Amino acid sequence: MDQQDPQELADDPHAKREAEKYDNPIPSREFILESLEAESKPLRLFEVAKVVNVDEDDEERFEALSRRLKAMVRDGQLIRNRRGAFGILKKMDLIKGTVMGHPDGFGFLVPDEGGKDLFLSEKEMHKILHGDKVIASVIGEDRRGRLEGAIVEVSEHCTKEILGRLNHEDGLAWVRPDNNRISQDIFIPQDGLMDANEGQVVLVEVLHQPTKRSGPIGKIIKVMGDYMAPGMEIDSAIHAYGIPNEWSPELEAELAKIGDEVTEADLEGRKDLRAMQLVTIDGADTKDFDDAVFAKRRKKGWKLVVAIADVSHYVKPGTELDKEAYQRGNSVYFPQRVVPMLPSKLSDGLCSLNPHVDRLCMVADIAIDPEGKIERTQFYQAVMNSKARMTYSQVNDLIHNPESEYREQFAEQLENIEALNELYQILKKARSERGALEFETTETRIVFDNERKIEEIVPVVRNDAHKLIEECMLLANVATARFLKWHKVPIVYRVHESPMEEKLKNLRTFLGDFGLTLNGGNEPTAHDFAEVAEKVAGQPYEHLVQTVLLRSMNQAVYQSDNKGHFGLNYENYTHFTSPIRRYPDLLVHRAIRYVWEKSDDKPFMYDEAKMDVMGQHCSATERRADEATRDAVTFLKCEFLSHRLGEEYEAVVSAATNFGLFVEIDPLYVEGLVHITELGEDYFHYDNARHCLKGERTGKVYRLGDRLKVQIAQVNLDERKVDLRFIESLTPHVETDDGEALGDNSEADSDESETKRKPRKKRYYRGKKRGKPRAPRSNA
Repeated sequence: MDQQDPQELADDPHAKREAEKYDNPIPSREFILESLEAESKPLRLFEVAKVVNVDEDDEERFEALSRRLKAMVRDGQLIRNRRGAFGILKKMDLIKGTVMGHPDGFGFLVPDEGGKDLFLSEKEMHKILHGDKVIASVIGEDRRGRLEGAIVEVSEHCTKEILGRLNHEDGLAWVRPDNNRISQDIFIPQDGLMDANEGQVVLVEVLHQPTKRSGPIGKIIKVMGDYMAPGMEIDSAIHAYGIPNEWSPELEAELAKIGDEVTEADLEGRKDLRAMQLVTIDGADTKDFDDAVFAKRRKKGWKLVVAIADVSHYVKPGTELDKEAYQRGNSVYFPQRVVPMLPSKLSDGLCSLNPHVDRLCMVADIAIDPEGKIERTQFYQAVMNSKARMTYSQVNDLIHNPESEYREQFAEQLENIEALNELYQILKKARSERGALEFETTETRIVFDNERKIEEIVPVVRNDAHKLIEECMLLANVATARFLKWHKVPIVYRVHESPMEEKLKNLRTFLGDFGLTLNGGNEPTAHDFAEVAEKVAGQPYEHLVQTVLLRSMNQAVYQSDNKGHFGLNYENYTHFTSPIRRYPDLLVHRAIRYVWEKSDDKPFMYDEAKMDVMGQHCSATERRADEATRDAVTFLKCEFLSHRLGEEYEAVVSAATNFGLFVEIDPLYVEGLVHITELGEDYFHYDNARHCLKGERTGKVYRLGDRLKVQIAQVNLDERKVDLRFIESLTPHVETDDGEALGDNSEADSDESETKRKPRKKRYYRGKKRGKPRAPRSNA
């Protein structure tokens, strides 16, 4: 057949692109959408062909157009109605998005184009699984005023495998998913059991997705092991949250072509820093070293060298390594186990700045003035040789202890450490003057016994060595963002927007109870927040106010639109310092490399639109990692408490809700729930702005920071829940009708007996109390 006459595609603005891609081009997707928009109604295939100038007699092009329309339906750009006509989603009041399940059975549709989520009833959720891509229509509002949707079409079933526990009853077998966002059990026919035993954790392949009339059906493809086996909570979290954790054969083959050591060819065009006293400073259990630092005084100010592993040298765009790193988005750090973004050969080897070996790096060489401000920055590629692998505790001891046992071990590095500490003091002062927020939160570390059961949970104390490295990394990130912004290269910024209006209103209401004022009107700065934190420093309610300040903030995200970093009070900020474990940092390294190599006829491989898509993906994988690690740690903590049923502890209220109080148990650093019915014979009402529950009759108030005495009543491992019995308030508050606080009041004492009841029988649940699934219909 003759090649299509370009004149026939003259109206298509993307005709040239299509002609370059295909010998016999058809109209572009953009032109098809524009044509359907102009027609103002859904069109059948032959009608679409007519308006986009495709002749029905040209069988090859007509078939190609048909395939393109089907692909556009698959990708959610179009929908095909019952008449077989193709229409535009937004014209048909349809919304495309991803399903987010809720443990209570209902769910939400998160629109691809942003906007408010669409509520999906339990009935609608029976047709789909958490994570599916669907198209839904708005059918009205539910009783809470939320937009409610109905599933019109499933564009993609995304859950192909599910991890869960096997159950048998009356000749039926089913698997209860570990992911509590999937509320449907998976029916397993007898020929799909794979000799798995009752109660074992198994991996199921979903053979038949749920429909309006039947539930999901699957077969067991792997027996993972016993429910309480050590490490099973991590395997469960990995599968429940869809974290990629295996390397493909194609990637392994690609990796085998990379040498085990830095070669002479790798050094071409690089600055030689192997004589510089660069050192790594990390935690004692760290295995991959992203960054090394060196500092020295100048005549006026400082020189800071931040050397970062040059991952971009090994992970090229479009390779299997790159595709896998992008899918993972970041490394995931579970207790005693890491799911890395890059294979061990790179993350622990070639790209890790291990001591006394040559390593390739990208360097931010920063000149800093006496006030701690950046004067200028040079970026270059180099080869380095770390002179020491130091830990935070060692460096902190060197800084503060003149008699430190490490002074002899690190004699050659002392001058560098002292210079870094002097620079840190300058940067610390500049941070304070800038008004950056710095809240001291308690992080914890789990200590395991030989059987990988929790022995204890201990707080992790941030010392000056942690803060020293943090300030160096912040400076390098800011310098990078400024450099790339000046060169007008699209990148993903690390954006932390200012708090939303509603949260500010609630925050000011809360602060008013303490006689505090947040300045700045509708657009307060980080400096205004820092002023509030400074006013409460040393007060009994300091931690409470800091907690509420922190909760009023937005979550930081990756995006191409640079809106600054509110918390750090930076106008320009990105992530440059951890390319081994974060994909956005790798993107930033590629942008720097482009600046070195660019020419007029070589545009950057990513534009802002691509950066936005990648930023959204990396923000999502970051949240996925946080949720997965939290899930695994919560299971371990629940198992830890399951051996302490009936024991009494003091606890601090960490959150108030309309159904009760979440409290952190001292000294276990584990959270549990005191249900609202535990608080006494009264009607308690939740005050969102003041973060408290208040009794209607008694005036009793329970708020963040209050201390309670509680008893561990029951633990549900499957649902990761700890229920606590309320014994007494150790910081009782009573308020009059006008809101005046009476504090420790006799009324509170006299009424305390209402909540003192006989101890309950100990209860420890391992399974959810759900019925067995219905057998599938014959046509499933």
